[in-house]
Amino acid sequence: MTDDLPAWLEPVRAAAGTITTEDLTLFLAPEDADPRRGAVLLLFVDGPAHGSGHDRESGQLLLTERAHHMRSHPGQVSFPGGSIDPGETPVEAALREAEEETGLDPAGVEVIGELPELWLPPSNFSVTPVLGWWRTPSEVRVVDPDEVHAIHLVALADLLRDDHRIQVRHPSGWVGPAFLIGPDRDVILWGFTAGVITRLFDHLGWATPWDEYEVRDLPSYMLQGVPSRSADDRTDP
Repeated sequence: MTDDLPAWLEPVRAAAGTITTEDLTLFLAPEDADPRRGAVLLLFVDGPAHGSGHDRESGQLLLTERAHHMRSHPGQVSFPGGSIDPGETPVEAALREAEEETGLDPAGVEVIGELPELWLPPSNFSVTPVLGWWRTPSEVRVVDPDEVHAIHLVALADLLRDDHRIQVRHPSGWVGPAFLIGPDRDVILWGFTAGVITRLFDHLGWATPWDEYEVRDLPSYMLQGVPSRSADDRTDP
């Protein structure tokens, strides 16, 4: 346990020991699922101080935007991550994938916990979200344009602003939380990533309910290859 973790990140670290799978999703993997396994990195960075000290309003979260021509989830904003290779732990996989996608130096990341493994029924994929503090931020860039369109360092204050939050509607009828990010707020963060952020923020007491936010249809470029899902899925359409 590090002694210099920013105070606003202490509740995030504590959440790893208190949040349950049911807090994050309605779907539990059946005994015969035999899922593929993956890991993603929720990487928090302590940004410029506000007033007399640092707080969550100064925090940021590292996200990637998938290439728009990909068959699966084109243009979707995601946590860095991917499949766990044989012999790897979720932490090792999350850090490796983040380095491969953004070029960040894993040595500057301090892992502060893991969230429960989450099962995604359509792909039979179980994903472990790894919580990290970017103790020593390094340069990040798009390493492979065929996989990543852009990298976003998003202020938590923006994710918590009412005018940056909407709901999106998938052609299947599913409606779920989303965020407007980017300098012009024209990039939609939705699906699994938005679901995890929303449920985590709810658990931390940082967010307000989504009931009254504007509902928008997903842009057509984000629908290619996206499987339909039940309207009651809480994490990923």
